[in-house]
Amino acid sequence: MAQSAFFGRLTGPAKLDAVKQLLGSLTEDLETSSLTPQRRESILEELKIYGRDPNCADPIFTKEGIKTLVRHAFDSTSVNTSRGALRILCNALLLEPETRQRFVDTGYAAKASEKLKEDNSDDEFLVARLLLISTYNTNIDLPKLITQHGLADSIANHLARHAKRLSSANRSTTANPMDPMALEETLKLTFNVSQFSPNHLASFEPAIPHIITILCSLDLPSPHTKTPLGPPFGPAVNAVLNLDLSTPTAKEYLYPDSSPSSFSDRLIKLLSLSIKAYKNPDLEQIVTPLVCALSMVYEHAPASVKQSIKSALLPTEKDREDALGKADTLQGHLLKNWSNPEAPELGKAIAHLYFDLSNRDPHKFVKNVGYGYASGFLFQNNISFTPEELNKGGETEVEGEDGVREIKRPINPITGQFLDTERVSELPEMTDEEKEREAERLFVLFERLKQTGIIDVQNPVEQAMREGRFEELPDDK
Repeated sequence: MAQSAFFGRLTGPAKLDAVKQLLGSLTEDLETSSLTPQRRESILEELKIYGRDPNCADPIFTKEGIKTLVRHAFDSTSVNTSRGALRILCNALLLEPETRQRFVDTGYAAKASEKLKEDNSDDEFLVARLLLISTYNTNIDLPKLITQHGLADSIANHLARHAKRLSSANRSTTANPMDPMALEETLKLTFNVSQFSPNHLASFEPAIPHIITILCSLDLPSPHTKTPLGPPFGPAVNAVLNLDLSTPTAKEYLYPDSSPSSFSDRLIKLLSLSIKAYKNPDLEQIVTPLVCALSMVYEHAPASVKQSIKSALLPTEKDREDALGKADTLQGHLLKNWSNPEAPELGKAIAHLYFDLSNRDPHKFVKNVGYGYASGFLFQNNISFTPEELNKGGETEVEGEDGVREIKRPINPITGQFLDTERVSELPEMTDEEKEREAERLFVLFERLKQTGIIDVQNPVEQAMREGRFEELPDDK
């Protein structure tokens, strides 16, 4: 049957009438099988076009519309019919959040999990996307899908297929155009399902080696790329965040005997690219998971890998030629973002990472990054350390040409800078008149601050005058 000249092009009430008629035909077909395969596929294609804009496409998003579509998606024996219905469902659930619970209420999430067992990227992409969207703001029973319908096993099997493809020498000639998109959706699904099913993380252990293989097999992004954590890198990093990396299986792949630092080196290279490429607000959302993943890898690493990570991330002698956080190095950019007001979670992740690199010893922590950076973290985490301890002896770990080593070169305990490289201020000392004017300016500022009523603050100038520590200059001065 030839397509109408108005195929998928109607608007307003005419579009609404068309959508009702098309869905009605699909609903009737479920009982009578009255449509030819070609006509059924044509109807699904036209509905997909209309469903891209919810305006005047209401029947698609109703309880009845979703039920009709899921039956065609999961009960049909036709691959084309199934995929056509799945495309409409994915768009519907993405565009109208209310439809997500309507899909879950049909009870077809179990059939979706069963369909995810099929070994091809086309169905993998559609079903993984449908399940992924269904995890947001619904009561979907993920533990049931894991234990009774093999959801975690299906995810691991798909990741194994992608890992095998990416590690193959001829991967560029054998790739299905759907492979990258399918991998991205499965990695995102891994994160969501593991996030919302914390009591079933053991079911995802088989997926860990494949995620690591994927991350290590991909070519690193160009140093000039603006999105080094674009798919699949970012989703792959996120996918490991909820998983248990302390198991023997995980450690075998995280720290292989042939090259124990290969995975941590890969994460550090990605971090070096990402911390410079992304700007606010992307830093918070995109780079924070990578820092967290690196902390997890460090936590369970053998001594040699921990030393390698320290060598790559602790401030170098070059960093300490100025106050820490000012150098254009990986360490400098990490420390600079420690106190980034637009990326507070990234700052927390960086602080925790450096505390781990300091063996969770507050004294070594302060010596490694300076009290200026360390003080807030120690206070917020109720870790005992007094400023008087800054004067105690000890060395600082610095990455030099021969790796991480202890040095005794004097360092400013606040800024972390070598004392012999600090620049002496060339500003002349204030005259008595300038000191008096500055005191008066501070007095006025504190008085204004008190009048706001926001905080109860004591004016230090007023207190000094009351205690006899403030002396006015004679008029002849």
